[in-house]
Amino acid sequence: MILIPAIDIQGGRCVQLRQGLKHSASVYGDDPVAMAQRWIGLGARRLHVVDLDGAFAGTRVSAELVRGIASVAGEVPVQVGGGIRTLEEIESYLDSGVSQVIVGTRAIEDPAFLHAAAARFPDRVILGLDARAGRAATAAWDATSDTSALDVAGGVSELALFAIVFTDIERDGMLSGINADATAAIARASGLPVIASGGVRDEDDLRRLRMLHLDRLLGVIAGSALYEGTLDFTAAQALLDSADA
Repeated sequence: MILIPAIDIQGGRCVQLRQGLKHSASVYGDDPVAMAQRWIGLGARRLHVVDLDGAFAGTRVSAELVRGIASVAGEVPVQVGGGIRTLEEIESYLDSGVSQVIVGTRAIEDPAFLHAAAARFPDRVILGLDARAGRAATAAWDATSDTSALDVAGGVSELALFAIVFTDIERDGMLSGINADATAAIARASGLPVIASGGVRDEDDLRRLRMLHLDRLLGVIAGSALYEGTLDFTAAQALLDSADA
């Protein structure tokens, strides 16, 4: 399992939101590309990039910054989400050096789109599955559907997806601890690789995830914990790499 730093972009800056609320941003830097270089320099093996402006607008806004991050990342995989609604937008990101593209809102609202994306770009698409009180959320988390996140996960088990990024919205950016049980349930329902997200605070959260003993748990995304200093990247990745974590 790897620790994946989050680089969330709003207004060209590196920020973290609390529970996805648009006006709750804490700013951690003015240069997302430099931030990517910082995490790569510390040994990051994957980067999680979110175009928050794109997510709120429903179309890509920070594509040029994302391309810049992919360029400096080199062989370090970059996964990006935020406002991606068409196959053409997926293809454009992949052509620019992004390794995987995360689709959420349209994938939930239009399952046929997710099927088409996975078929056209096998192992290059990630489902962004964001849950509020167990139900799938869309539209930059402004809307909550009547569909349970578990039902969504179970319905994509046969698709050629790279992974599911599962986020507990109510914990995201709150440093309140990862929802390990819900993450495990999503992994079991889908049978697909899963990346945990939302609420990571410290090494105890990483130990909690390790104790699930899920081979399909690829990694865990951390944002606020890394930027606020409650989690040290180097020490945390060493913990995940150790046999006795």
